[in-house]
Order: sequence, then structure tokens, then C-alpha cells
Amino acid sequence: MQRLIPTGQAARPVVFAEVPQPVPEPGEALVKVEAFAPNRGETFLLERPRPGALPGKDIAGLVVQAAADGTGPGIGTRVVGHPAQGGWAEYAAVPTHSLAVLPDGIDSVRAAALPLAGITALRLLRTAGSPAGRRVLLTGASGGVGHYVTELAVGAGAELTAVTATPARGERLAELGAMVVHDVAAARGPFDIVLESTGGPDLPVALSKVRPGGLLVWFGQASRTPATLDFFQLLGGPERVTIQHFHYAGAPYDSDLKALVSLVESGRLHPEIDRIADWAQTADALVDLRERRIRGKAVLLTGGAR
Repeated sequence: MQRLIPTGQAARPVVFAEVPQPVPEPGEALVKVEAFAPNRGETFLLERPRPGALPGKDIAGLVVQAAADGTGPGIGTRVVGHPAQGGWAEYAAVPTHSLAVLPDGIDSVRAAALPLAGITALRLLRTAGSPAGRRVLLTGASGGVGHYVTELAVGAGAELTAVTATPARGERLAELGAMVVHDVAAARGPFDIVLESTGGPDLPVALSKVRPGGLLVWFGQASRTPATLDFFQLLGGPERVTIQHFHYAGAPYDSDLKALVSLVESGRLHPEIDRIADWAQTADALVDLRERRIRGKAVLLTGGAR
């Protein structure tokens, strides 16, 4: 079968290779991949790939071999999956605790856009607590996570301000009900909750916008620049603010995937997909994703997606 493997080259991060079909573990199903969606964080890992790394975490497709231990969906079931690796291929072995069944009304393209960004959004909002009636600031808002957080938080009753680099990248967020600004300094605080994903100089500015006793959840460093906090500056800012580090990962993922599928099916969540292309265009999509030329998600098709 064909699989995309890392090259370590910035201009062309992946190439096709002919490899054996994966052999599932007892608790894994073999999925024929119809569509997959890369994440911006994966583009950073591809710059210095680990030996033997097999990229790909977000997939949708068809179960062609059920798990030997009897768990999970049966042969012929359409699924969305979140394997630890190896999803950018014709076939992927996926733990059954990282699969959810797809209803007929959800196509593989929208399904593939759900896992990492959607799970992150769900778990991030759980960490922050109920957004209903609260003022929320979200930085780095124009990616996949940002669109999901915005729609879910606004839908739950939050007053959300989203920070994006350009007006074009904020258009859909404004349609979803966010107040959009293009510099964190322009956000009008104070905020009950700040969800911060850029790091660098933006984090201390975002922190200064938190109300006394409020919460800042730090869930990314998209700027790739470490943040510096000045203790004495904080003395003149909000008091008793909690800063919490967050990372989404931790199986099982099936219950969150089921929740995301249900939200999409009921019309309460709409994946923001900026690009759909054949997986022959994956290298170009990865470069554009890394350089922030894609708003929301990119989805690549291996063939037969529906």
C-alpha cells in the first residue's frame, strides 16, 4: 500500500512510499482511509521527524477488519478515528477506543476534520468550566481548534473575543458570534477566561486582560517563541489569577469523538474546511498550513471519500 513518510525537508515535508499493510493489534481495527486532516502542530514535528515516525492522527474511512478482541465496530462500518500515528496512508490500524461510528449524514471530509481539533476544543472548555454568561478571550483563533471553541462557547452563552492575524481569517468567527480583533492588545477586558495558544509576547498581554481571580489556560505556542512573565508587572495587574497548562492528549477518545459526531449531526457544530484536495497535494497543504495560509482545516482525500 502507499503511505506518506517524512523527508525532513521544509519545502516538501512528505513523500509517498510503498510499504506493507499494517497488522492490527488485538484491540485495533483496520480502517481503509478515505480522508485525513493534518494539524499545524504536526507540521512542526515534521521539521525534525523522529526515526520511524509515521504521521497522521485524524482520519475517516471504512472498517475492513474488525478488532480481534471483539471490541469496536464491525466490518463495513464507516468511522472517524484518532490513531496515535500512521493515518496518512491507504490503511491505518486504529485502537477501538479511538473510533466512533459515522451516521449516513456525515461525509468523510467533515468527519476527518473533527478529531484532534474537536477533542482539544471539548476538553479545553471542560477545563475552563462552563462558558455560559462569561467573558472569554481566545488567541490564535483562526485554526481548527479556534473555530470549534468559538462555535461551542458562543452556543453555550459566552461573550467571546477572538484574536486573528487578519480580517480574512476572522470572517467566519464573526459569523459564529465572536467579537474579532487582530491584536491581543486591542481586546477589551477584563475577561473571566483567557484561552491562550500563541505564547511569546502575546501571553503576558493576554494575562493582563484577566479579571482578578480569573483563569488563563495556556494550550499552545503557535508563535514558537517562549513567553516571559515579569513578576513586578503582574503586581500592577489582576490579582490571584490562575495560569493553567493544558494539553489535550489522553486516550480513550471514543466518547469525545461520539460527542463531536452528535454535535455535527444535530447542526450545532460546523467544521471549517478551507481546502479539500487529493492526497497527492499533501506536501503543499502542509507547507500552507505551517505558514498560516489555511483557515480552519485542510482535508486530503485518498480516494473513494463520500
